[in-house]
Amino acid sequence: MSIAVVILNWNGKELLQKFMPSVLKHSAEATIYVADNASTDDSIAFLNATYPTVTILRNSENAGYARGYNLALSKLSEEILVLLNSDVEVTPNWLAPLTQAFGDDEKLVAAQPKIRDFNNKSYFEYAGAAGGFLDSLGYPFCRGRIFDTVEEDTGQYDEDAEIFWASGACLVVRNSSFKEAGGFDEDFFSHQEEIDLCWRLKAAGGKIKFLANSVVYHVGGATLKSTNPKKTFYNFRNSLLLLFKNVKGSKVYRLILQRMILDAIAATRFLIQGKPQHFLAVLKAHFSFYSLLPKFRKKRKTHRSSVYYYKIKSIVWAYFISNKRTFNNL
Repeated sequence: MSIAVVILNWNGKELLQKFMPSVLKHSAEATIYVADNASTDDSIAFLNATYPTVTILRNSENAGYARGYNLALSKLSEEILVLLNSDVEVTPNWLAPLTQAFGDDEKLVAAQPKIRDFNNKSYFEYAGAAGGFLDSLGYPFCRGRIFDTVEEDTGQYDEDAEIFWASGACLVVRNSSFKEAGGFDEDFFSHQEEIDLCWRLKAAGGKIKFLANSVVYHVGGATLKSTNPKKTFYNFRNSLLLLFKNVKGSKVYRLILQRMILDAIAATRFLIQGKPQHFLAVLKAHFSFYSLLPKFRKKRKTHRSSVYYYKIKSIVWAYFISNKRTFNNL
């Protein structure tokens, strides 16, 4: 099967210097692309001078993750697309299990490898770990990571498994399925657009899997750190948009109300912790959500789905009240 590895870049020369060597060394069977979001540093000049075999796909603006990838991937014809963050180190033979899985199962539409922490390599990495799920209120969590509890990889998830969403840090998707689903929702801009895509792919009857024999190491937060209020804004707003767009029936309004209450508690917690900018980010997230409701009502008619959540109703309750800190204890 033909494979494209596509790295989204915005002013990421240092990351390209650090991680491009492993990608080129261990991805001989793939064509390597860099999708550039109108960088203003010299990362493109660096690539042209140092890695002339890498094809650069230029976007005319910093279009974020969602539109940035949509623009770039629209130009590609390879059967399998690997959307790889610029802060990921890949390992020998990382592509073989991925491509074999897609060749073996025509219903497989998306997948992710095992994602470990680049800075603490025996541990899973926050953004994806061993595959993603949602609870009934739209809170994402992973095998290997629930909220801020990240597990050491002791082999507890060393089997392939069907999951609800695959991490955007290293998202492997069938090109035809990606385009049939309409690509990423560009209103998300950044954060959780991969969950929205996976939800739509599953609703269309596709499978999404974690593939344990492929391993990558992710730095995490290299583009937008967790301390940045913008990250808080996108996480809170996009989580609400995700629910409203995809949950079928009137129950979505009850879920949104419950989320608003929990978000208010989270915002108050930010204030108590002396993080007023994050408190304001939650407020701005809600106002932005309200402003997008008319647009997303139209999307609901097309995308709402009965495909829904993992067995746990509230990961907040399980984690903070029942003290269940790992996936295998849920």
